Order: sequence, then C-alpha cells, then structure tokens
Amino acid sequence: MVTKRMDDSLLVTLYQEGNEKAFEELLLRHKDRIYRAIYLKIRNQELAEDIFQETFVKIVKTLKLGNYNEEGKFLPWALRIANNLVIDHFRKANKVRMISEASSKRDDFNIFSTLSSDDKNVQENWCQRELEEQMVHLIEFLPESQSEILKMRLYEDLSFKEIADRENISINTALGRMRYALINLRKMVEQNQLVTDY
Repeated sequence: MVTKRMDDSLLVTLYQEGNEKAFEELLLRHKDRIYRAIYLKIRNQELAEDIFQETFVKIVKTLKLGNYNEEGKFLPWALRIANNLVIDHFRKANKVRMISEASSKRDDFNIFSTLSSDDKNVQENWCQRELEEQMVHLIEFLPESQSEILKMRLYEDLSFKEIADRENISINTALGRMRYALINLRKMVEQNQLVTDY
C-alpha cells in the first residue's frame, strides 16, 4: 500500500514493479514544483503545460525502461529533464525546410504584418523587410505546437478551421497557439536584438 510517508526512492521502486499508485504519489508530490520551474523559464502557460506533460512522459518512459539510477534524487532528476526539454524547445535545429529561400522573400509573405500594429511608418516597414529572412529561421525555435500552427497559417495559407481539423484541436486552441507563437516570436526578436528602432 502506497502512503505519503514513503520516500521517493521507494515510490520509484514500487512503480517499476508495476504499482501505478506509486507514480501517482510521485506526481502529486512534485508536480507543482516541476511546473513552476518550467513556467519561470518560459513565462507562457500553454507552453509550460506542454513541456510539463512532455517531462512526465519522458520520466515514465525512463522508469519503465529501468534506466533510472539516481536513487533518492527523483526531484533533481525530474527538474533536469524539464530543463533539458525547455532548452530543446528553444534550440531546436532547423530539421525541415518548410519553404525555399525564394518563397520566404515573396512579396505576400511578411510575418511582421501579424506581429506589428497597422500603424507602421516607412522605417518600420523597411526594417520588417530586412528582418524577414531572420524571422523565418526564428520560427524553428518556437515550441513545436506553436511553430506548426504558424507554418500552416503562413506557408500553406490554411484557415484556422482547417488547422483545427488537421491537428484535431478546437479552433480556439489553434487561435491560442497562434497568439502564443506571435508573442514568443516578438520576445525572441527583442532578446536577439533584431529590432532596435521600435
């Protein structure tokens, strides 16, 4: 019988022996701390929740494969997994070339048209055209759930209903991911000092 008095190492052992309740106790015990650690790095609730879920999927797989060897140090180990997933999301390599260099420069593609307000002066428009190619590369550093929505919308010209159908999500979820993608792109632009005159 699993109890709250059991230490992490015993719960891990019980779970590896097939006791699902032991993992439930580990999750309840540490979920707030792990989620908070992710959120403080991401500052994005939807993305933090995605990475939190990924973290526990990876934890479960590792434990079930018997690859956990840090007895008594479950929380630091879990936090390292979470941190590595955060890093992976922002340092993801450009694995798939979604559009050619030529098409990224076509006249009707300008991601800043969705990032910026309608009231843009001549200098801002010039900066936007100059930074367009760099923006294309920044998309690859977004969380996958956000980058895919953005690519489908910008490169395939899909409606949000079509995106929702393809991803098997609600239209509101698709809109929310698009919004977070644009917010994160703006942050990356600022962090990388790609825009200095706004």
